[in-house]
Amino acid sequence: MRGLVMAILIALGIAAVGVYLSAFVVQQYQQALVLEFGKPKRIVDEAGLHWKLPIVETVEFFDKRILDLDTTPQELFSSDQNKLIVDSFARYRIVDPLRYYQTVRNELGVRSRVGPILDSALRRVLGSASFADAVRDRRAELMNLIQQQVNSEARNFGIEVVDVRTKRVDLPPQNSASIYERMKTDRQREAAEFRARGEEAARRIRAEADRQVAVMKAEAERDARRLRGEGDAERARISNEAFSQDPEFYQFLRSLEAYETALRRGDTRLVISPDSTTFRDFFRYFSESITETAKVPGVTTGSTGTTGTTGPNIALPQR
Repeated sequence: MRGLVMAILIALGIAAVGVYLSAFVVQQYQQALVLEFGKPKRIVDEAGLHWKLPIVETVEFFDKRILDLDTTPQELFSSDQNKLIVDSFARYRIVDPLRYYQTVRNELGVRSRVGPILDSALRRVLGSASFADAVRDRRAELMNLIQQQVNSEARNFGIEVVDVRTKRVDLPPQNSASIYERMKTDRQREAAEFRARGEEAARRIRAEADRQVAVMKAEAERDARRLRGEGDAERARISNEAFSQDPEFYQFLRSLEAYETALRRGDTRLVISPDSTTFRDFFRYFSESITETAKVPGVTTGSTGTTGTTGPNIALPQR
């Protein structure tokens, strides 16, 4: 009985060891390559529990996540002959585990095989661009171009480069001052051009505004004269219609207006012959006769000159 129990325990132990050696687990972020005596047999990219032949088959695991590839800073010349210090990095992922295993095997192999490709692409692309393009104007475009060039060769190693970026693009310390001064001069020149164009546009706008104001004023004055003329004509028409109904009253009203105009100051002195029609017409609406008018208090008579012609010297009282 004891021998049977021992046999069962030994069998269970052997089975457990066999299961341990035959089973392997692939995590969500992993993919696996099964090797048979060191030769690739199959790729496992599904997470979970999987089986292999113990001793005969082995498993290599590769990361599905995005991995880093850092390069050492390098010096290069831009198209405008500026010496640049460029520090860059790339992000990649393994898309073909079999080719990756056959060519580079691990991250150290990627650094030694793909790193020089990245450095070469940086020199080609940034060497054909100006310093301003590399650091500001076309930076994203240049990085995309570098990524495409690296990808065209990196696929031979079973990887895909998903991003390329520069940590810094600097000038050597001895060149920085002169380059920055030249950039400052260029920016000042551009600013002066912008200001000149702005001032020219402002003068053009002001001239156009002045022209429009002059046109509007002329049109307004023309309309005002036309409206005044129409108003005067309408007033004359209404006055004529009203006065035509009573001409005598019209004459009386006009005489009153003449009195007001002639005697407005209050100390007016008129020298008029009492026999003249002007005297009779001017004072026709006074209630007294011409003779009695001359006797009104404050009215005096006198000589009109040395010729012997006499007439009343009328001094009307102040109103």
